[in-house]
Amino acid sequence: MKTTQRLCCLLTTLLMTACATPKRGDPEFAPAMPTQAQAPAQYTDAIYQPETALLLHEDIKARRVGDMITVTLQEQTDAAKSADTGTTKSTSAEISDPIIMGGNVTWKGKPIFQNSLQSEHAFDGAGESSQSNSLTGSITVSVVQVLGNGNLVVQGEKWININQGEEYIRLRGIVRPSDISTNNTIASTRVANAQIQYSGDGVLNDSNSMGWLARFFNSPWMPF
Repeated sequence: MKTTQRLCCLLTTLLMTACATPKRGDPEFAPAMPTQAQAPAQYTDAIYQPETALLLHEDIKARRVGDMITVTLQEQTDAAKSADTGTTKSTSAEISDPIIMGGNVTWKGKPIFQNSLQSEHAFDGAGESSQSNSLTGSITVSVVQVLGNGNLVVQGEKWININQGEEYIRLRGIVRPSDISTNNTIASTRVANAQIQYSGDGVLNDSNSMGWLARFFNSPWMPF
């Protein structure tokens, strides 16, 4: 009974996981709106107006909540691992036939206390694994929080509808204002605690996905 309940729970989890595809309009990735600061005093008789002032010697870079910044995706990972193990072990022991009262102890002409033991063990194991991933492109995100040290928490998403499916890119992380270039861009390798998600939804994605029953047979729950 317990085994049946476990199988039902596993199948339910697999079905829920297959249906947990992100959708458009997720409030968690909604762009942050600029904070409404108190309206400054109006100086109608002055040429300089603080709310419309442009600093001539400062780059136009993201620095406030609601500002936008373009992240250039330059992700590439390569990993390789190999292992080779070999062990051998041999053991031998021999007990000679003791001599008691000047003669060997025998039974029907055969010595009964003479014994020998010998064992050998050998093990050889080898394994090799390699993986390579690459992601290039760009995504414009917005500043959702300004930390106490001046660093910016950014996040955003981009959805693209192509033929019979949708592809999306989601990014979240922390950037330093000093790493932002003069054209208001930053490389993804400069984003701290970066969470980058690239996937898709639709007919093409479903055709490249393993079915829930096949995932069960490839899961650790499969005893064979």
